[in-house]
Order: sequence, then C-alpha cells, then structure tokens
Amino acid sequence: MKPTDAELEVLHVLWTNGPQTVRQVNDELNRQREVGYTTTLKIMQIMQDKGLLTRTEEGKSHIYTAALGEQEAQQTLVDRFLETAFRGSASQLVMQVLGRHKTSADELDEIKKLLNNRFNEPTDHDRN
Repeated sequence: MKPTDAELEVLHVLWTNGPQTVRQVNDELNRQREVGYTTTLKIMQIMQDKGLLTRTEEGKSHIYTAALGEQEAQQTLVDRFLETAFRGSASQLVMQVLGRHKTSADELDEIKKLLNNRFNEPTDHDRN
C-alpha cells in the first residue's frame, strides 16, 4: 500500500521517535510546517484504518505505532515509482538520479560497493 505524502510525514515521525500520541506527532509535524491537531488526528485514524498504524490505549491516551517498517515502505515506493515512471528500467532511474543530484564521494563509493556486491553474488543460473 502506498502512503500519501502526509501519511509519510507521520510515519517518519513514528520511525524516528517510536510510538507516540497524536499530540506528540502533531507537535513534531509543527516543527516543519503548521498542521492542525484535528488534521493530524484524522490522518492517523485513516492510517489505522488502512493498516499503516496500530493503536493501543494507555489510560486516556491512544498510542500509535507504525505498522510498516521504514525499509519496507521505501521498497514499496521505489518499486512502484520504478514501474510507473521508468517502465521498470532501473538504469534509467539511476541515471536520472545521478544526473540531477550532486552525489558525494562517499555516496558514490557506497553505490560502487553495492554494485560490486550485487554482481559478484552467484545468480540462480550459476547455482544450477
């Protein structure tokens, strides 16, 4: 399931800070931009209905937890973006990103390591 931009903002708060109340999430969101409490509440209720958040009760407070891990969400979004925007071409995606984004030497080294590891792994064909 693809979270909306507003839902991703909430997920980022929960991934960073762990389980929180609506008030705590709203306070954190307001550090970036002004967001009304009722807006945050409604978004989080919708997210719970979608299965993106879980909710537990502690006294009079409801504590929300991300039901979707950060890496899982990133993989889902990248897969969908790759298919819809680049018709499945990972090379076109990488070329666009590297061509438009100033990439640090450390990032390039990390990309090279990833590629080297990826292409040095035995494939299913090699195993047979």
